[in-house]
Amino acid sequence: MKVAILSGSVYGTAEEVALHAATLLNAAGFEAWHNPRASLADVLAFGPEAFLAVTSTTGMGELPDNLQPLYSMIRDQLPAAWRGLPGAVIGLGDSSYGDTFCGGGEQMRELFAELGLREVQDMLRLDASESVTPETDAEPWLAQFASTLRG
Repeated sequence: MKVAILSGSVYGTAEEVALHAATLLNAAGFEAWHNPRASLADVLAFGPEAFLAVTSTTGMGELPDNLQPLYSMIRDQLPAAWRGLPGAVIGLGDSSYGDTFCGGGEQMRELFAELGLREVQDMLRLDASESVTPETDAEPWLAQFASTLRG
């Protein structure tokens, strides 16, 4: 199964989690693809059969600048071929920001819902004020995600 990993990162932490996810998913027998500067054409060319979004949150709960163009392109086109595909989100944030905690992840969940993707697992919320090693903290969740995708 081909899994497209979409990531948005400001300081690189979400990108590290996305790279770690790709490594783990590939080791589990999936074909994981990750390009932090992907265009919609790049994602379409890959031909994803599942999606994982890994994103941090900026400002007042927005997506990082590097994910914003892809998010907008997907939202404008809503590729019909993706309807019904499995997807899940890992959101990174800082709970000290209150209402906007993991807001970028919530935006990706909303986009996945608009696309008609099936959310196969609850969003993992990684809290910068509690986690020193978010890649490691994501491993049990990613193992469950891989298991769910296998069916």
